Amino acid sequence: MIQIEPARALVGHIGVPGDKSISHRALLLGAVGEAETVVRGFGRSGDTEATLTAVRALGVEVAEDEVDLVRVEGRGLRGLRAPEEPIDCRNSGTLLRLLPGVLAGQEGRFELIGDESLRTRPVRVDEPLVRMGARVETTEGFPPLVVEGGELQGITYELPVASAQLKSAVLLAGLYASGETTVAEPLPTRDHTELLLAQAGVRVRRKPGRATVSGAERLALGEVEVPGDLSAAAPFIVAATLLPGSELYVHDVGLNPTRTGLLDVFARMGARITVFNRRKAGGEPVGDLEVRSAELVATAVEPHEIPRLIDELPLVALAAGCARGETVVGGAAELRLKETDRIETVTTSLRALGVRISASENGFRVRGVPTRPKGGGMASRGDHRLAMLGAIAGIVSREGVRLEGPEAVGVSFPGFFDLLESVTQR
Repeated sequence: MIQIEPARALVGHIGVPGDKSISHRALLLGAVGEAETVVRGFGRSGDTEATLTAVRALGVEVAEDEVDLVRVEGRGLRGLRAPEEPIDCRNSGTLLRLLPGVLAGQEGRFELIGDESLRTRPVRVDEPLVRMGARVETTEGFPPLVVEGGELQGITYELPVASAQLKSAVLLAGLYASGETTVAEPLPTRDHTELLLAQAGVRVRRKPGRATVSGAERLALGEVEVPGDLSAAAPFIVAATLLPGSELYVHDVGLNPTRTGLLDVFARMGARITVFNRRKAGGEPVGDLEVRSAELVATAVEPHEIPRLIDELPLVALAAGCARGETVVGGAAELRLKETDRIETVTTSLRALGVRISASENGFRVRGVPTRPKGGGMASRGDHRLAMLGAIAGIVSREGVRLEGPEAVGVSFPGFFDLLESVTQR
């Protein structure tokens, strides 16, 4: 347990770790690529370390030249080998759901396991992969799961929920299938897989709400430049907005439009966030952010916006508690299937800190007042997003926050507390 003391402002310049979603995908595609894939700006975290360990267990050589530079010696599209021991996905839902898409095209039997939290999260990828011809066994829809490759056939698959992980698993399996594989999604989700597949030489056809791939003979990803993770920048953006006198610059952050929902919601709420130095890095839009403090007003976060800021919704709830008026978030039932039931844990945690928030079946309602929350105590419950929420709640509060389980940040952002301290003024 640590005590997070209130801060006066956030001032300075920061960079955040490389995008976790892109880092996972670059490793997996590099593993089945031809020759070497160089990943620059690799987002090192507990989750991406799980993917590093997994590809090595599958017979792939990975050299770690620097903390954020890795080289993957690909084994070819069908060159992965089945390890004797189960592959431990640890806490990574991305690895749990994307890797079976690749394994469905390999020879052998592959078992995937995870930690206690991951074992409570639905697999989801089993149904479409079985339809394509793979053999997939789960534990009543949850991990552990077993994948055995087969002769795959392309399908058209309608996503039951807006999930980039499920979409990616099907598209990855489509690389090994005869004919075309199409995924239709109810709402736009992050498209890093489609962008990296195109970079690797795969023909990807995209229409609004649909993505199609054909069977591939080889992949050659080459070099991947990973931008800073906007989800990692989000806690700093929220804190700088809420603390008067803040002036924070976040450099080299990814601005993929499927990920920038927080910026759009904050713009409606009156935040002062300026994007400058826009550019492209590895096919991804990148830029720098200037964040200054602002007085916020309430807004409504609509269901169609949820996939673009699903990971930032706990922080939105905190910001809404300091805004003028009532903020309503709906269509976010997916929060109940994260590392914790984030609708319940966020509501319970913030209420204990003095935020007037109530849960609904698929979101929450926050009655904001333009003042700092009182503070108090909360636990991360092993959820990295809750740990970061508690830290930001502490520095924007009047009395600070006693945070139990701060080490959970290591799942996505091991250096979070050091970076936060570097720009915090008290």
